[in-house]
Amino acid sequence: MISTADFRNGLTVNLDGNLMEIVEFQHVKPGKGGAFVRTKFKNVVTGRVLEKTFRSGEKMEDVRLEESAWQYLYHDGDLYHFMDPESYEQIPVGEATVGDNAKWFKENMMINLVFHDGKVIMVKVPISVVLKITKCDPGIQGDRSTGGTKPATLETGAIVQVPLFVGEGEVIKVDTRTAQYIERA
Repeated sequence: MISTADFRNGLTVNLDGNLMEIVEFQHVKPGKGGAFVRTKFKNVVTGRVLEKTFRSGEKMEDVRLEESAWQYLYHDGDLYHFMDPESYEQIPVGEATVGDNAKWFKENMMINLVFHDGKVIMVKVPISVVLKITKCDPGIQGDRSTGGTKPATLETGAIVQVPLFVGEGEVIKVDTRTAQYIERA
């Protein structure tokens, strides 16, 4: 159990049965009345943000999350299979847990899995990935109606906007948070 005095950014707590990460908090001591803590939480699983106020000294249960790097092996129906590179243990993870992150998965890529009570609750892909363009129309000189970009399909199936000078077969670096082209690799 932790007190509101122990709050810090990034701490994960169990709030009403949900795993919530503290995004920001502020201790407030008004001139009249008791002190309180204004807190902004982010749901670890859904990403939803919640603001809540606590009386100073309230206690709640803290949660330990374990994050480790696993090697992505393959996709089989609605399961994604990962392997621990040290023990060679394999674990299947469902599509609901993986979500939209699957469009960045490439075989043998290292992916971080977040565990709670021995169960995978979240999948974290690297901030940037290096992927090959498999389909891309050639850029036409003088075409600036789309801001100098064109759609390109990557080897994982993801579609990103790339500059006109980038062509099919090239290897590029992509930001996975925004699905934007960074540079040629």
